[in-house]
Amino acid sequence: MKKMIGKLMAVTLVVAMMCGLVACGGNEDAKKEEKKAEKIVLGTSADYPPFEFIVLDENKKQQYAGIDISLAKQIAEDMNAELEISNMNFDSLIAALQKGEVDMVISGVEKDGKREKVVDFSEAYYTDLPPMILIKADKKDTYTSAKSLEGKTIAAQSGTTKADIVNEEFKKSKLLALTSVTDIVNNLAYDKCDAVILDGAVAQQYAQENEDMVIADIALGEEAPYYVAVQKGDPKGILEDINKTIQNAKEKKLVDQWIDEADAKADEAVE
Repeated sequence: MKKMIGKLMAVTLVVAMMCGLVACGGNEDAKKEEKKAEKIVLGTSADYPPFEFIVLDENKKQQYAGIDISLAKQIAEDMNAELEISNMNFDSLIAALQKGEVDMVISGVEKDGKREKVVDFSEAYYTDLPPMILIKADKKDTYTSAKSLEGKTIAAQSGTTKADIVNEEFKKSKLLALTSVTDIVNNLAYDKCDAVILDGAVAQQYAQENEDMVIADIALGEEAPYYVAVQKGDPKGILEDINKTIQNAKEKKLVDQWIDEADAKADEAVE
């Protein structure tokens, strides 16, 4: 009888332990579920077709479009989260990310030493053409080298590697740093600057849309990979999910699809 009682107690103890383990496992799963973001906030500078820009829908309501916006939407969808977009000047994006005001930045962002010290980066999701110089068409035979731009004013977006190019490779030229790419191109259109340095695809987009602007025959740098930036140390644990989406998008050729969609809408961009 005592042996039978002992066996029953042992079985009861094992069952209790198993239940406890299941409960612990359930708690861990619950914690993981709690960590999943219900909303993810994107920081971007929506003045850079074909990567991020604003268009009007049939009701004249502003909508975000572009390659980077499509990627952000896919990331949110894969995370089963709502996407909120925070549009701001490019040179404010990294600071907003550091402060936790946005969860990720997708805005044609390249890696450089300064940025890598303060934020973490995903895998590259797109590789752009080398930076290009946009000039007025009637200056095509005048501005053919860095030397020909000495003493001239070159505009670039503040806080970007394009502004760094002016400072480092055109030391005898004057940098006009502006926050808005639209303003930069308008300055060129109204002869308030002599040239503009932009990412390759963006420069080509403006040249295609403006017959009085062309790409200068001056080579600049190398191809530029773009990355998603998150807070340093990835405290919200979203970088792995972002990389999974990027890998999947590449494998399924979604990026090519997003490029085609962005190119089709870029001429509708609201200034």
